[in-house]
Amino acid sequence: MSFTPEPPFTHGQPPRTAVLLCNLGTPDAPTPAAVRRYLAEFLSDHRVVEIPRLLWLLILHGIILRFRPAKSAAKYASIWTTEGSPLKVWTEKQAKLLQGWLGQRGHRVVVRWAMRYGSTSIASQLDALKAEGVTRVLVVPAYPQYSATTTASVFDAVYTWAQCCRTLPELRFVNHYHDDSGYIAALAMRIERHWKAHGRPDQLVMSFHGVPERTLHLGDPYHCECFKTARLLAQALQLDKKQYKVTFQSRLGRAKWLEPYTEPTLIAMGQMGIKRVDVVCPGFTSDCLETLEEINMEGREAFLHAGGKEFHYISCLNDDPEWITALCDLTQKHLQGWITMSVPDPATLAQSRAAALALGAKQ
Repeated sequence: MSFTPEPPFTHGQPPRTAVLLCNLGTPDAPTPAAVRRYLAEFLSDHRVVEIPRLLWLLILHGIILRFRPAKSAAKYASIWTTEGSPLKVWTEKQAKLLQGWLGQRGHRVVVRWAMRYGSTSIASQLDALKAEGVTRVLVVPAYPQYSATTTASVFDAVYTWAQCCRTLPELRFVNHYHDDSGYIAALAMRIERHWKAHGRPDQLVMSFHGVPERTLHLGDPYHCECFKTARLLAQALQLDKKQYKVTFQSRLGRAKWLEPYTEPTLIAMGQMGIKRVDVVCPGFTSDCLETLEEINMEGREAFLHAGGKEFHYISCLNDDPEWITALCDLTQKHLQGWITMSVPDPATLAQSRAAALALGAKQ
């Protein structure tokens, strides 16, 4: 195996630390061609689809990539903004805000964002960080609940990049933060603000992204971590078990996925005479196709068509100050042991020493 050329560097340079915030990915544009490229990469990941490789590639290239891109492109177009894909917009803003928050606390770190699929890729960002002299990298997935389909796939991308490097930076990974107190508090405050402005619903639905049920039986902790997040969030909101429901969305294919499914649950609620439903998606830290189109458009239509009267979608954490504070706390905890604090200039150090000596003389 050949290794990529190393960037110019000076031996003995001081350690430099970076944080890489990684999200799932998005097409570059809401067009069938761009969506086809994105889906081809996403659905080719063996972490995402765990069926025999040859069979799946025949299905993917023979059926899915021929018909799905146009339909998906129309959905992306319905939520696209002047700045681009919402997922990319929010992830980039979170990275910039995290850089600022850490800087205010005195940490000298570089914060970048990357996507597991599409641009900007994890490998390209790691290359750029190395070129800037970064020697330590903390990888922070945007997924609060661990799943092999998401979190582990991010780690795979980092490991694949590392295989081509002669000189590796020190690497750390955040596996999950589904029960992190700051994350739960940020979610609760987001919901409470909505309720203060619009009143409370008859039912709160917490919709998480689905995965095949077999992953649960094979040992993936995702299902359990989703339910723990829901339980802690319900406690923070002082809800009893009858006031909220946990569901799973975004099913792909005919296999059985984690249940109950979100849209059928919303339809059943409308048919049962439940007048108002609020839906929140705790597993997504940034609004995206699955929240803005699948929930706020398709889910809304399904509930109202089934007899429901009022549907509220509570947006993701996005750039909420409470969430950025929680993300900063989480990052800072995982940076422990790496020297990241700013070093005062010599004049400041001299003043501090003089003040300490003067205080000691008085005592």
